[in-house]
Amino acid sequence: MRRFFFSFAAALAAGAAGLAGCGKAGDPPGRDGPEWATLDGRAPLVIAHRGASGYLPEHTLEAYALAIEQGADIIEPDLVITKDGVLIARHDRYLSTTTDVADRPAFADRRRIDPDPNGNGRADWWVEDFTLAEINTLRARQPRKGRPQEYNGLYAVPTFAEVLALAAREAQETGRPVGVYPETKHPGYFAGIGLDFEAPLLDALDGFDAGPVFIQSFEPDILKRLKGKSPHRLVQLVYEETPGAGPNLPLSEVAAYAHAVGPQKSLLHDSADGPGAFVSEAHALGLAVHPWTFRDDAPSAVVSALCGPGAPAPEQECGGAADIGEIEYAIFYRSGVDGVFSDFPDTAVRVRDAMSGAAPEARD
Repeated sequence: MRRFFFSFAAALAAGAAGLAGCGKAGDPPGRDGPEWATLDGRAPLVIAHRGASGYLPEHTLEAYALAIEQGADIIEPDLVITKDGVLIARHDRYLSTTTDVADRPAFADRRRIDPDPNGNGRADWWVEDFTLAEINTLRARQPRKGRPQEYNGLYAVPTFAEVLALAAREAQETGRPVGVYPETKHPGYFAGIGLDFEAPLLDALDGFDAGPVFIQSFEPDILKRLKGKSPHRLVQLVYEETPGAGPNLPLSEVAAYAHAVGPQKSLLHDSADGPGAFVSEAHALGLAVHPWTFRDDAPSAVVSALCGPGAPAPEQECGGAADIGEIEYAIFYRSGVDGVFSDFPDTAVRVRDAMSGAAPEARD
């Protein structure tokens, strides 16, 4: 832990220096300059996690549109499948936390125990029990306390096709690429009940050219099946099963079928050699690194411990008066990550572009 502290403090200092130096000619790294330690040498992508979900109910067209307005390069729709086989944007199979389904008397009898044998026995309303027409009657809600609640009940639950159409329209109107980063949620379970992701996902993406496409999943099988069938980049999501034990899947195995890895943020924080150690290992295997999730209202505990009130790290190493959330972005950008998932894409863009010292370029 002591070794980690000093490595992490060094990363903090480097990140703070990048922010402090912005605006000086020749000082900050350029978007295509050699000082970016990303896999392709270009500035990292900003991926709007569930849209601008820190401001508006997640996975709504309004949240995605706001994220694009804030400068996000890519919008991220999590995908689940309705009873009639339509891909819609929701983070979970259950609907109670992000919609008003519990307030709909017509659906009161749909509440039941999770049928997935790998589930936790949750009683809820499950997306596979609803047709698209029924989903269209629901309205989205903000699931995280402490975030704006005044937009609850205003926005519909979009289909993946509607998300793609929005991205294409915004790319045309803004004159810059707008990518999509769909996640297949619970693909094994859905395949087991006759609702396989492969065909509807590939059909929906056929002809989409508004920006880059990354297909992500926690389950390797769907990515292995898509390899060779899809022209798009595949991303294996990984996490810590036990703190300090490293990713649940070896990166060497991931590199055999994926183009990138999406690590739980703590995997980089917990490294004894600092955030750059994980990134270096992945880059050596040809894997881009897109960690999740950055939240202005919930920065990593390790950053708060080092840079919060009364913290041990010297003030200058934490960027002086800079916001702790901004410092966290700076740490990860300096470590060489190729993109970040953020609930607050405006902050991610602001820090990145300050470190670039230049207006953002299109990424494809």
